[in-house]
Amino acid sequence: MGLHGRGGHRVHAHRRRRPPAGQAPGPRAHRHHRPGRWRRRRLVTAGPENFRLLAQGVTGHGKTHGQDSHAAFHGPGGAVVLAVADGHGAARHFRSDLGSRWATEEFAVCARHFLARAHGDAAGGRGRQAVGAPAGLPVLRELARDLPRRLVHGWRQRVARHEASSPAHGRGGQPPAFDVYGSTVLGAVLTPELLVCWQLGDGDVTLVWEDGPPHAPLYAGQDLGDETESLCQPEAWPRVRVHWQPLTGGGPPPAVLLSTDGLSKSFADRDGFLSFARGVRDRAAAEGTDRVQDKLADWLGHAATHSGDDTTLVGAIPVPGRATGHEHDRSDEGNGA
Repeated sequence: MGLHGRGGHRVHAHRRRRPPAGQAPGPRAHRHHRPGRWRRRRLVTAGPENFRLLAQGVTGHGKTHGQDSHAAFHGPGGAVVLAVADGHGAARHFRSDLGSRWATEEFAVCARHFLARAHGDAAGGRGRQAVGAPAGLPVLRELARDLPRRLVHGWRQRVARHEASSPAHGRGGQPPAFDVYGSTVLGAVLTPELLVCWQLGDGDVTLVWEDGPPHAPLYAGQDLGDETESLCQPEAWPRVRVHWQPLTGGGPPPAVLLSTDGLSKSFADRDGFLSFARGVRDRAAAEGTDRVQDKLADWLGHAATHSGDDTTLVGAIPVPGRATGHEHDRSDEGNGA
Protein backbone atom coordinates (compact mmCIF):
# COMPACT_ATOMS: atom_id res chain seq x y z
CA MET A 1 0.00 0.00 0.00
CA GLY A 2 2.88 2.38 -0.49
CA LEU A 3 3.31 4.91 2.29
CA HIS A 4 -0.30 5.33 3.31
CA GLY A 5 -0.96 4.59 6.93
CA ARG A 6 -2.85 1.33 6.59
CA GLY A 7 -0.40 -1.51 6.75
CA GLY A 8 2.01 -0.11 4.22
CA HIS A 9 5.76 0.02 4.56
CA ARG A 10 8.47 1.84 2.65
CA VAL A 11 10.29 -0.24 0.07
CA HIS A 12 13.05 0.57 -2.40
CA ALA A 13 13.29 4.13 -1.13
CA HIS A 14 15.46 6.55 -3.04
CA ARG A 15 17.75 9.02 -1.37
CA ARG A 16 17.47 12.67 -2.28
CA ARG A 17 20.08 15.38 -2.08
CA ARG A 18 19.37 18.17 0.42
CA PRO A 19 21.15 21.44 -0.35
CA PRO A 20 22.23 23.59 2.58
CA ALA A 21 19.89 26.32 3.73
CA GLY A 22 20.65 29.82 2.55
CA GLN A 23 19.25 33.02 1.18
CA ALA A 24 16.44 32.90 -1.39
CA PRO A 25 17.92 33.42 -4.85
CA GLY A 26 17.10 36.20 -7.23
CA PRO A 27 15.96 36.66 -10.81
CA ARG A 28 13.08 35.15 -12.68
CA ALA A 29 13.71 31.81 -14.39
CA HIS A 30 12.07 29.89 -17.19
CA ARG A 31 12.28 26.30 -18.36
CA HIS A 32 15.76 25.61 -17.02
CA HIS A 33 14.97 27.10 -13.62
CA ARG A 34 17.72 29.49 -12.73
CA PRO A 35 17.61 30.38 -9.04
CA GLY A 36 14.60 32.44 -8.11
CA ARG A 37 11.07 32.71 -9.40
CA TRP A 38 10.06 30.06 -11.93
CA ARG A 39 7.89 30.46 -14.96
CA ARG A 40 4.26 29.84 -14.01
CA ARG A 41 3.08 26.98 -16.20
CA ARG A 42 -0.66 27.59 -16.49
CA LEU A 43 -2.66 26.23 -19.41
CA VAL A 44 -6.20 27.59 -19.29
CA THR A 45 -9.03 26.17 -21.36
CA ALA A 46 -12.48 27.64 -21.88
CA GLY A 47 -15.12 27.09 -19.23
CA PRO A 48 -16.60 28.65 -16.12
CA GLU A 49 -14.06 29.48 -13.46
CA ASN A 50 -15.28 27.85 -10.27
CA PHE A 51 -11.75 28.01 -8.89
CA ARG A 52 -8.90 30.53 -9.16
CA LEU A 53 -5.41 29.15 -9.54
CA LEU A 54 -2.16 29.67 -7.66
CA ALA A 55 1.16 28.42 -9.02
CA GLN A 56 4.72 29.29 -8.03
CA GLY A 57 8.09 27.73 -7.30
CA VAL A 58 11.51 28.89 -6.15
CA THR A 59 14.86 27.17 -6.50
CA GLY A 60 16.92 26.06 -3.52
CA HIS A 61 19.94 28.14 -2.53
CA GLY A 62 23.14 27.41 -4.43
CA LYS A 63 21.47 25.30 -7.13
CA THR A 64 22.01 26.04 -10.82
CA HIS A 65 18.83 24.26 -11.87
CA GLY A 66 15.72 23.41 -9.89
CA GLN A 67 14.35 19.88 -9.77
CA ASP A 68 10.73 20.83 -9.03
CA SER A 69 8.06 21.14 -11.74
CA HIS A 70 4.41 22.13 -11.60
CA ALA A 71 1.24 22.52 -13.64
CA ALA A 72 -2.12 24.18 -12.94
CA PHE A 73 -4.89 24.66 -15.48
CA HIS A 74 -8.64 24.76 -16.01
CA GLY A 75 -10.43 21.88 -17.68
CA PRO A 76 -13.92 21.36 -19.09
CA GLY A 77 -16.99 21.94 -16.95
CA GLY A 78 -15.25 24.22 -14.49
CA ALA A 79 -12.73 21.55 -13.47
CA VAL A 80 -9.17 22.21 -12.32
CA VAL A 81 -6.02 20.10 -12.70
CA LEU A 82 -3.06 20.56 -10.35
CA ALA A 83 0.31 18.79 -10.25
CA VAL A 84 3.73 19.13 -8.63
CA ALA A 85 6.80 16.91 -8.88
CA ASP A 86 10.13 16.92 -7.09
CA GLY A 87 13.15 15.42 -8.82
CA HIS A 88 15.50 13.74 -6.38
CA GLY A 89 18.52 15.85 -7.29
CA ALA A 90 21.29 13.64 -5.89
CA ALA A 91 24.26 12.70 -8.08
CA ARG A 92 22.75 9.36 -9.09
CA HIS A 93 19.59 11.18 -10.25
CA PHE A 94 21.38 13.74 -12.43
CA ARG A 95 18.52 14.03 -14.91
CA SER A 96 15.77 14.32 -12.32
CA ASP A 97 14.84 17.80 -13.54
CA LEU A 98 13.66 16.09 -16.72
CA GLY A 99 11.99 13.37 -14.68
CA SER A 100 9.97 15.87 -12.67
CA ARG A 101 8.94 17.83 -15.76
CA TRP A 102 7.76 14.67 -17.48
CA ALA A 103 5.91 13.65 -14.31
CA THR A 104 3.74 16.78 -14.34
CA GLU A 105 3.28 16.62 -18.11
CA GLU A 106 2.21 12.98 -18.02
CA PHE A 107 -0.13 13.65 -15.10
CA ALA A 108 -1.71 16.43 -17.16
CA VAL A 109 -2.25 13.97 -20.03
CA CYS A 110 -3.87 11.46 -17.66
CA ALA A 111 -6.01 14.13 -15.99
CA ARG A 112 -7.27 15.37 -19.36
CA HIS A 113 -8.21 11.78 -20.23
CA PHE A 114 -10.03 11.47 -16.90
CA LEU A 115 -11.95 14.70 -17.48
CA ALA A 116 -12.70 13.87 -21.11
CA ARG A 117 -14.28 10.60 -20.04
CA ALA A 118 -16.16 12.37 -17.26
CA HIS A 119 -17.30 15.09 -19.64
CA GLY A 120 -18.29 12.44 -22.17
CA ASP A 121 -20.41 10.70 -19.55
CA ALA A 122 -22.04 14.05 -18.86
CA ALA A 123 -22.81 14.82 -22.51
CA GLY A 124 -23.66 11.36 -23.77
CA GLY A 125 -26.29 8.75 -23.11
CA ARG A 126 -29.94 9.52 -22.39
CA GLY A 127 -29.39 12.54 -20.22
CA ARG A 128 -26.98 15.32 -19.43
CA GLN A 129 -25.36 15.08 -16.03
CA ALA A 130 -22.83 17.27 -14.28
CA VAL A 131 -19.23 16.05 -14.12
CA GLY A 132 -18.97 13.80 -11.09
CA ALA A 133 -22.74 13.43 -10.65
CA PRO A 134 -23.67 10.30 -8.65
CA ALA A 135 -24.66 8.23 -11.72
CA GLY A 136 -21.15 8.63 -13.13
CA LEU A 137 -19.18 7.92 -9.96
CA PRO A 138 -18.57 4.17 -10.53
CA VAL A 139 -16.99 4.88 -13.92
CA LEU A 140 -14.92 7.76 -12.57
CA ARG A 141 -13.78 5.68 -9.63
CA GLU A 142 -12.44 3.00 -11.94
CA LEU A 143 -10.67 5.67 -13.97
CA ALA A 144 -9.16 7.07 -10.77
CA ARG A 145 -7.88 3.62 -9.84
CA ASP A 146 -6.32 3.19 -13.27
CA LEU A 147 -4.69 6.61 -13.49
CA PRO A 148 -1.50 5.65 -11.54
CA ARG A 149 -0.81 2.82 -13.98
CA ARG A 150 -1.30 5.13 -16.98
CA LEU A 151 0.85 7.82 -15.38
CA VAL A 152 3.79 5.56 -14.58
CA HIS A 153 3.59 3.90 -18.00
CA GLY A 154 3.62 7.27 -19.76
CA TRP A 155 6.53 8.51 -17.66
CA ARG A 156 8.60 5.40 -18.33
CA GLN A 157 7.93 5.73 -22.05
CA ARG A 158 9.24 9.30 -21.95
CA VAL A 159 12.39 8.11 -20.21
CA ALA A 160 12.87 5.22 -22.63
CA ARG A 161 12.56 7.50 -25.68
CA HIS A 162 15.04 9.97 -24.25
CA GLU A 163 17.47 7.19 -23.32
CA ALA A 164 17.28 5.78 -26.84
CA SER A 165 18.55 9.04 -28.31
CA SER A 166 20.69 10.30 -25.43
CA PRO A 167 21.80 7.51 -23.05
CA ALA A 168 22.46 8.81 -19.56
CA HIS A 169 25.67 6.81 -19.26
CA GLY A 170 26.82 7.26 -22.86
CA ARG A 171 26.28 3.64 -23.87
CA GLY A 172 23.65 2.62 -26.37
CA GLY A 173 21.87 -0.72 -26.32
CA GLN A 174 21.47 -0.75 -22.53
CA PRO A 175 18.18 -0.85 -20.59
CA PRO A 176 16.84 2.64 -19.82
CA ALA A 177 18.44 4.16 -16.71
CA PHE A 178 15.15 5.07 -14.99
CA ASP A 179 16.94 5.82 -11.72
CA VAL A 180 18.72 8.78 -13.30
CA TYR A 181 15.35 10.55 -13.79
CA GLY A 182 13.81 9.78 -10.39
CA SER A 183 11.01 12.03 -9.18
CA THR A 184 7.99 12.19 -6.94
CA VAL A 185 4.59 13.29 -8.27
CA LEU A 186 1.41 14.68 -6.72
CA GLY A 187 -1.73 15.52 -8.67
CA ALA A 188 -5.36 16.49 -8.19
CA VAL A 189 -8.50 16.80 -10.29
CA LEU A 190 -11.15 19.04 -8.77
CA THR A 191 -14.67 19.72 -10.02
CA PRO A 192 -17.61 21.30 -8.17
CA GLU A 193 -18.82 17.74 -7.46
CA LEU A 194 -15.68 15.62 -7.09
CA LEU A 195 -12.13 15.76 -5.77
CA VAL A 196 -9.53 13.09 -6.51
CA CYS A 197 -5.88 13.34 -5.43
CA TRP A 198 -2.92 11.08 -6.16
CA GLN A 199 0.50 11.03 -4.50
CA LEU A 200 3.73 9.08 -4.96
CA GLY A 201 6.57 10.06 -2.65
CA ASP A 202 6.88 13.00 -0.30
CA GLY A 203 5.16 16.36 -0.50
CA ASP A 204 1.74 17.49 0.70
CA VAL A 205 -1.86 17.53 -0.44
CA THR A 206 -3.73 19.93 1.85
CA LEU A 207 -7.47 20.65 1.85
CA VAL A 208 -8.60 23.87 3.49
CA TRP A 209 -12.32 24.21 4.09
CA GLU A 210 -14.02 27.52 4.74
CA ASP A 211 -14.41 26.46 8.37
CA GLY A 212 -12.46 23.95 10.40
CA PRO A 213 -8.84 22.85 10.45
CA PRO A 214 -6.93 21.97 7.28
CA HIS A 215 -6.96 18.31 6.33
CA ALA A 216 -4.06 16.38 4.77
CA PRO A 217 -5.78 13.28 3.38
CA LEU A 218 -2.65 11.54 2.09
CA TYR A 219 -0.23 12.48 4.86
CA ALA A 220 1.92 9.44 5.58
CA GLY A 221 3.21 10.49 8.98
CA GLN A 222 6.63 11.66 10.06
CA ASP A 223 9.11 11.95 7.22
CA LEU A 224 11.84 9.31 7.08
CA GLY A 225 14.86 11.48 6.38
CA ASP A 226 15.98 12.06 2.80
CA GLU A 227 14.34 8.99 1.27
CA THR A 228 11.11 8.83 -0.68
CA GLU A 229 9.21 6.61 -3.04
CA SER A 230 9.72 7.38 -6.69
CA LEU A 231 8.53 7.01 -10.25
CA CYS A 232 11.85 5.33 -11.04
CA GLN A 233 11.12 2.32 -8.82
CA PRO A 234 10.00 -0.97 -10.37
CA GLU A 235 6.22 -1.32 -10.14
CA ALA A 236 5.81 2.22 -8.85
CA TRP A 237 2.13 2.58 -9.66
CA PRO A 238 0.71 0.31 -6.89
CA ARG A 239 2.44 2.58 -4.35
CA VAL A 240 0.49 5.65 -5.41
CA ARG A 241 -1.83 6.86 -2.64
CA VAL A 242 -5.28 8.01 -3.73
CA HIS A 243 -7.87 10.25 -2.09
CA TRP A 244 -11.41 10.00 -3.50
CA GLN A 245 -14.00 12.50 -2.29
CA PRO A 246 -17.35 13.22 -3.93
CA LEU A 247 -18.73 16.66 -3.11
CA THR A 248 -22.38 17.65 -2.83
CA GLY A 249 -24.16 21.00 -2.62
CA GLY A 250 -24.43 22.90 0.63
CA GLY A 251 -21.32 25.01 1.04
CA PRO A 252 -18.04 26.04 -0.54
CA PRO A 253 -15.67 23.22 -1.51
CA PRO A 254 -12.17 23.13 -0.06
CA ALA A 255 -9.22 25.05 -1.33
CA VAL A 256 -6.79 22.42 -2.63
CA LEU A 257 -3.06 23.02 -2.18
CA LEU A 258 -0.29 20.78 -3.52
CA SER A 259 3.29 21.44 -2.46
CA THR A 260 6.69 19.82 -2.62
CA ASP A 261 8.33 18.89 0.66
CA GLY A 262 10.58 21.94 0.64
CA LEU A 263 7.61 23.92 1.95
CA SER A 264 6.51 21.73 4.86
CA LYS A 265 10.11 21.13 5.94
CA SER A 266 10.65 24.86 6.35
CA PHE A 267 8.36 24.88 9.40
CA ALA A 268 9.36 23.82 12.89
CA ASP A 269 6.37 21.48 13.15
CA ARG A 270 3.37 20.18 11.28
CA ASP A 271 1.02 22.66 12.92
CA GLY A 272 3.04 25.55 11.52
CA PHE A 273 2.71 24.19 7.99
CA LEU A 274 -1.05 23.66 8.36
CA SER A 275 -1.42 27.19 9.73
CA PHE A 276 0.32 28.49 6.61
CA ALA A 277 -2.14 26.55 4.44
CA ARG A 278 -5.04 28.00 6.42
CA GLY A 279 -3.58 31.46 5.90
CA VAL A 280 -3.36 31.02 2.12
CA ARG A 281 -7.10 30.46 1.85
CA ASP A 282 -7.94 33.17 4.38
CA ARG A 283 -5.73 35.73 2.62
CA ALA A 284 -7.23 34.80 -0.74
CA ALA A 285 -10.73 35.34 0.68
CA ALA A 286 -9.79 38.66 2.27
CA GLU A 287 -7.46 40.14 -0.37
CA GLY A 288 -8.17 38.20 -3.55
CA THR A 289 -6.33 35.35 -5.24
CA ASP A 290 -4.34 37.69 -7.50
CA ARG A 291 -2.87 39.43 -4.45
CA VAL A 292 -1.88 36.09 -2.93
CA GLN A 293 -0.29 35.03 -6.23
CA ASP A 294 1.76 38.23 -6.25
CA LYS A 295 3.09 37.46 -2.76
CA LEU A 296 3.61 33.75 -3.22
CA ALA A 297 7.16 33.93 -4.58
CA ASP A 298 8.28 35.91 -1.51
CA TRP A 299 6.57 33.50 0.87
CA LEU A 300 8.10 30.46 -0.81
CA GLY A 301 11.48 32.15 -1.02
CA HIS A 302 11.38 32.73 2.73
CA ALA A 303 10.47 29.07 3.23
CA ALA A 304 13.37 27.99 1.01
CA THR A 305 15.84 29.84 3.22
CA HIS A 306 14.81 27.50 6.05
CA SER A 307 14.46 24.22 4.16
CA GLY A 308 17.31 24.85 1.69
CA ASP A 309 15.28 22.94 -0.89
CA ASP A 310 13.31 23.78 -4.02
CA THR A 311 9.87 24.91 -2.85
CA THR A 312 6.77 24.75 -5.03
CA LEU A 313 3.04 25.27 -4.43
CA VAL A 314 0.02 25.09 -6.70
CA GLY A 315 -3.54 25.58 -5.56
CA ALA A 316 -7.19 25.97 -6.48
CA ILE A 317 -9.18 28.53 -4.47
CA PRO A 318 -13.00 28.41 -4.72
CA VAL A 319 -14.65 31.45 -6.26
CA PRO A 320 -17.27 32.68 -3.74
CA GLY A 321 -20.77 31.84 -4.88
CA ARG A 322 -19.60 29.87 -7.95
CA ALA A 323 -18.47 26.46 -6.70
CA THR A 324 -20.49 24.75 -4.00
CA GLY A 325 -20.09 21.45 -2.29
CA HIS A 326 -19.23 19.75 0.97
CA GLU A 327 -17.30 16.64 1.78
CA HIS A 328 -19.11 13.35 1.37
CA ASP A 329 -18.05 9.71 1.32
CA ARG A 330 -14.36 10.43 1.83
CA SER A 331 -12.07 7.56 0.91
CA ASP A 332 -8.28 7.45 1.26
CA GLU A 333 -6.50 4.35 0.03
CA GLY A 334 -2.92 3.31 -0.52
CA ASN A 335 -3.16 2.04 -4.07
CA GLY A 336 -6.67 2.65 -5.27
CA ALA A 337 -9.73 4.75 -4.79
